[in-house]
Amino acid sequence: MDHPQDLQEEEEKEGLTLNPGDDEQVEALLGRAPRGSYEVVVRADDGTPRVLRNAPILDDGTPMPTRYWLVGPDDVMQVSRLESAGGVRRAEAAVDPIDLADAHRRYADERDAAIPDGHAGHRPSAGVGGTRRGVKCLHAHYAWHLAGGDDPVGRWVAEHLDAENST
Repeated sequence: MDHPQDLQEEEEKEGLTLNPGDDEQVEALLGRAPRGSYEVVVRADDGTPRVLRNAPILDDGTPMPTRYWLVGPDDVMQVSRLESAGGVRRAEAAVDPIDLADAHRRYADERDAAIPDGHAGHRPSAGVGGTRRGVKCLHAHYAWHLAGGDDPVGRWVAEHLDAENST
């Protein structure tokens, strides 16, 4: 799909909103140019991207294990505060390990299903945040949760952020 109209039709078919300024906004939010294809799958009320869904293979052929990437500035700041206060350890202790393992498997299955047919190069591995077990990054879990993923750690993050924001 090389034509803007084709891209717009594909995004509309997937329920996404085309925003011609996304590339510039995403580059500013990341602090660098994206290294692969992505879609904005969650937006703030003002239209600012909050969550990206990354292609599983970057433009240079490098595997991209992180399917969902949190880019919303407020989200990133709040989750960073939660992480710096021991959130990774607390989340891992609070979530059932079997539920977490299932989430890693579902995440990897979804990402792997998006690998182009015939791809012969390296493939991404592991689950949320590029890990097979445990919790590595609350940002990745929360991003997937915001995008509609069934992620027990993402739910834990959302509950803690809601409690923090209500005080």
